[in-house]
Amino acid sequence: MDYELRAPLLEDAAALAELHVHCWKETYSKQLPEDYFTDDHMVARRQLWERLAQDEDHNLRRVVAVGSKGFLGFALAGRNPGSELQLYSLYVASANHGTGLGQELFTAVLGQQPASLWVAKDNPRAIAFYRRNGFEFDGAQKVDPKTSRLIELRMFRT
Repeated sequence: MDYELRAPLLEDAAALAELHVHCWKETYSKQLPEDYFTDDHMVARRQLWERLAQDEDHNLRRVVAVGSKGFLGFALAGRNPGSELQLYSLYVASANHGTGLGQELFTAVLGQQPASLWVAKDNPRAIAFYRRNGFEFDGAQKVDPKTSRLIELRMFRT
């Protein structure tokens, strides 16, 4: 599979928003209500990617994977002032699962550094991936305020 890893550009925002929503639908369809994805949700994702493409914060790590047929996945990590590195997002379209792309995106934003992340309780594939990369649960959990069915668990790697 041919692709390139790079920073997102402003002109990528609409396509990345579509990929973002697509990955959420693939990953969380059982945890989210059917009416979760509205037109406003897509607009909000596009605005997010516009901000990410223009943000000059050096603590924010953004990497997208783009191939000949478009965007394949993305990863976002950052460091809030006074806190550890955190993986905010790592998504690869299911058609590209098992190709090593997720690992490359993960490594591009975190390397081997200590970090934290939140993962959906009902996402065994992601949990296994993070465990292979040295993460363990610390017992903390939170519930998405928009849907009580999406429970997230915190993991750390030291």
